[in-house]
Amino acid sequence: MTDLPTFIAGLPKVELHVHHVGSASPRIVAELAARHEGRTPVPADPEALAAYFEFRDFAHFIEVYLSVVDLIRDPEDVWLLTHEVARELARQQVRYAELTITPYSHVRRGIPAPAFCEAIEDARKRALADFGLELRWCFDIPGEAGLPAAEETLRIALQERPEGLISFGLGGPEIGVPRPQFRPYFDQARAAGLRSVPHAGETTGPQTIWDALNELGAERIGHGISAAQDPELLTYLAERQIGMEICPTSNVRTRAVANLDEHPLPRLVEAGLLVTINSDDPPMFGTTLNDEYAVAARLLGAGPEGLAGLARNAVTASFLDPADKQRIAAEIDAYLAVAG
Repeated sequence: MTDLPTFIAGLPKVELHVHHVGSASPRIVAELAARHEGRTPVPADPEALAAYFEFRDFAHFIEVYLSVVDLIRDPEDVWLLTHEVARELARQQVRYAELTITPYSHVRRGIPAPAFCEAIEDARKRALADFGLELRWCFDIPGEAGLPAAEETLRIALQERPEGLISFGLGGPEIGVPRPQFRPYFDQARAAGLRSVPHAGETTGPQTIWDALNELGAERIGHGISAAQDPELLTYLAERQIGMEICPTSNVRTRAVANLDEHPLPRLVEAGLLVTINSDDPPMFGTTLNDEYAVAARLLGAGPEGLAGLARNAVTASFLDPADKQRIAAEIDAYLAVAG
């Protein structure tokens, strides 16, 4: 049997909860910071950058995250970031990824929406050619920017409608940003054929998840770890097999969970939820998708078969068409048969 780190490294994967700017590698962040030196608080020195990415709490994480967003100032920056994210995902044997993108943050900083969408689409096609990686987009409302951001995100999604766009999301802080106010925007996005994937239950309680389900028509839940506090909600999520996008290290780094040993991942799995493992903002949190699978293996006491099951869950919860789901699931099974 292959040792576990080697097994994880070669396991074909699907990534469902990873943020565009949050996936900028230290090398790319440092390069962009150097390009904009004197006009950004983001340090260009890699060691200083590691210290800059030490977060006091979720609010501080958002502050730092937005300072990195500020480094993306033209379509060329957008293309470079997107292509580099794809390179890193492909290196970890990711076959398909749904990348969460916040166009509002870039458009309000001066990048025209058509140019932004053209850049991510060109990078998506190049990623497929260069790395064999399929990328799709979730256009995400930054909750801290309120209803004007929701209006603009919906406008960009529906007017530009890039080919890779498949879903509509809601991120940012949950505290003080109630989910129900965004219902009209999700209603319109869903009516236009986009899938609903809001963040909920990361730093707030189970009611936020209920609101995401009942008000926003959530088909998957971003994070959703507070579901562990509500037996009725656990039953609801398990019966309907609603995908849960779990990002363990992220929850510790943003102080949503005190430490990994207290993470509710085992409780969610024991309750029969459709749990997927994801990386969220990997360089900012000092992790990778492979690292997150290793964390899951430790928390769940899982070996190759259990990890392959988590990889299959991500295929099931994805918005891939049935034929592609079958293809990647078969690849996972074949890998397990040889390497497990």
